[in-house]
Amino acid sequence: MKQEEIIKGFVQLGQLMCHLGENKEWIDFSIGTTKEEYESLQMVINRQISFNGWFSKENVRKSLLELGKRLTLEELSTWTENYSYSTSPKKVALIMAGNIPLVGFHDFLCVLISGNTAVCKLSSDDKTLLPALGKHLIDFVPGLKERIIFTVGRIGEVDAVIATGSDNSLKYFEQYFGKYPHVFRKNRTSVAVFDGNETEEQIKELGNDIFSYFGLGCRNVSHLILPKGFELKRFFEGVYSYSDVINHNKYGNNYDYNKAVYLLNQHELLDNNFVLLRESEELFSPLSMIHYHFYENESEIDDYINKHKDQIQVVVGKEGFPFGSAQCPMLDDYADGVDVMRFLEKV
Repeated sequence: MKQEEIIKGFVQLGQLMCHLGENKEWIDFSIGTTKEEYESLQMVINRQISFNGWFSKENVRKSLLELGKRLTLEELSTWTENYSYSTSPKKVALIMAGNIPLVGFHDFLCVLISGNTAVCKLSSDDKTLLPALGKHLIDFVPGLKERIIFTVGRIGEVDAVIATGSDNSLKYFEQYFGKYPHVFRKNRTSVAVFDGNETEEQIKELGNDIFSYFGLGCRNVSHLILPKGFELKRFFEGVYSYSDVINHNKYGNNYDYNKAVYLLNQHELLDNNFVLLRESEELFSPLSMIHYHFYENESEIDDYINKHKDQIQVVVGKEGFPFGSAQCPMLDDYADGVDVMRFLEKV
């Protein structure tokens, strides 16, 4: 099978994902499905919240759209020309997380577009979206039928492993899959760095980095690094348009719980009725809470980021990603900074 065929299939899949992400009506077969197949995919999207209470229709569609926008002929061709294509497919186990919808899609794309076989072990929190898309990808490229395997049982012999999970699951990964060439990922989070000159619109965009997927992704900002004297009122005003997040039952429960616990323990909090701010140099913050600390000179920013470099996924703001772009990675923006395509070349 030629790589060009696989690229063409993913381009078609991208068009379908964008159509679904924008919640458009089925028009004709140009998106690659019949009306009945398209409506079936819509039902898959609508049912996600019954499998995972965090997977609202809006969040599922957002993920489909952000991923689908990257699957263009130009972007895929430019990206893949930097890597070799395998003519002898290797079996690569993909152990996927389930914190946000389709969080393992990029690994799935890397394995298939590099000419290998994806053996997918799905999280119980996200077990139907990727198989539904995979079915249509096979319709577009029938040769991929033997290259896409979804397993619910024990993973057999493979040539390599890419596994994403928590710090606790890393021990499991090392115990069972350490003998294979591997990429293991654990807990990470993201930070935003202010220089004090941010506009109201930029801070509003930062709200997308914080509240997308309810803050559950490793690319979600959970810590603010602020210049000394920064007025936190500006932050609260900037992100106010995201206040509806509190109406989600699970997020609201986390907000109420964390507010009660921290106040009971006499921690000082700032509160705008949908997110809590706590001054702390701790990188990770509980869901519905953002940590922040102040700096006096830029060397303090560098020191903090270097100290936590193995736990930070994305830096947004000053000298980092633009505000609002943390959840919109390009194809070559690899998780944990590990070039998966280059890793697969060496398997």
